Order: sequence, then structure tokens, then C-alpha cells
Amino acid sequence: MREIVLDTETTGLDPRTGDRVVEIGGIELVNHIPTGQSYHVYINPERSMPKAAFDVHGLSDDFLKDKPVFAAIAEDFATFIRDARLVIHNASFDVGFLNAEFARLRMPPVPPDLVVDTLALAKRRHPAGPNSLDALCSRHGIDNSRRTKHGALLDSELLAEVYIELIGGKQAALGLAASDGNNSRGGRVSRRQVGPRPEPLPPRLTAEEQAAHEAFVAKLGENSVWRKYQSEDPAAEAASR
Repeated sequence: MREIVLDTETTGLDPRTGDRVVEIGGIELVNHIPTGQSYHVYINPERSMPKAAFDVHGLSDDFLKDKPVFAAIAEDFATFIRDARLVIHNASFDVGFLNAEFARLRMPPVPPDLVVDTLALAKRRHPAGPNSLDALCSRHGIDNSRRTKHGALLDSELLAEVYIELIGGKQAALGLAASDGNNSRGGRVSRRQVGPRPEPLPPRLTAEEQAAHEAFVAKLGENSVWRKYQSEDPAAEAASR
């Protein structure tokens, strides 16, 4: 199964009022394991950068002025995410912006059935919150010390680690069926043969409990099920003596 853990940075909060995408970052997973393939691009939004947005991600007008516009990268980006499941934190925000950009170019939108919202996953697992990316990194022991500002590629890398934890941790990808003892993460699967104990465990019954049990069994008669069990199991018969 191919998945893309995705994040965007934008000029603001609402594409309907003219806000645009300025950065896209994505990390490829196959069967929940990073493949080393990624996608990253800065985008000229063809408008000025509001101070509030600059304070979040630090991408200035001067930095973005020589970057490609969305129309120039749209086909490559669409190819990268095609047929993959998109894993996004607060997915409605990023998908709304991407679909607005695609709509300007008369390109198909992101299929909603291919989107996984990690914020929804986090709320189900940690209903008391908080469930921001920083909070989830802290909760799951993921080092986010490099995240001094928002950045699409770094945030995708962190979110990929968070996502694996939310769906069951790194053991979710453990391949126990490998016949050579290797799993898909490059480790080894240890298989242990279980046999009889070299010495039987000592009995846990006290002498009083053993006597009471023998008295009870004597009342059952020779045709009782317990007598049949004793005759088939030498260990049980010895234990009753």
C-alpha cells in the first residue's frame, strides 16, 4: 500500500479569499515504511505574503519571487500523489487549498476517499488532547527540536513518525512471516521452540487442600468422570495420591 504523508504552507487560512499554497512537502510510505522518496517544492503564490503567515513559516516575498508558480509544478505533483493514500494532519485545510489550486487549472481534485486525517485519528486515540503536531511529537517521544517554524517537508517527516505511532507503533510493519528470519525493517524475528520443563513445578496445594480433594473424589464413586480422567492421565493420578 502506497501512502504520501503530506503538508502544505500557505499565505493564509482561506483559499476562497485569495490565499495560495507556497510550499508542499511529502514523504512516501509503502506498507507504512518510508521508502526514502520525497517531494518538496516552494511556490510563488503570485501575491504578497501577509505578515501573520510569514511569522508562521518564514517564507518571504523576496524568497519566493523566483520560485515556480503552481501551474508549473501541478503535473509533477499530481503524478507523485496519484493513486496514493494521502496522510494529512487537519486534512480539510490542506486538501481545500490543493483543490483550489487544481480547480484554477481545471485539474481533477484530490479524491476524498484517499485522504486520511491524522487529526481525527489522534482525537480518537487521545480524546482529551491536545493533538497538535508538536503535542503529538511530545506525547510519542518524537524529536521535533528542529521545528522552530512550520515547514512542509520537515512537518511531513515528523507527521510520518506520528502516523506510525497512531496506527500501532513501529511494530505495525513487522513481518513475522519471513521464512529467513528477517523482517521488512531489516531486523530479525526470533522464534523460540517451547518444550516440556526439564523438572516439573512443585505442587501448589497444601497438605490440607490435598486431603480435602481426596475426600471429595472418594465420594464420587468409581464411575465418576474424575476417575476416568485419572486413568488416562498418570500425572493427575499421582497428584491425587
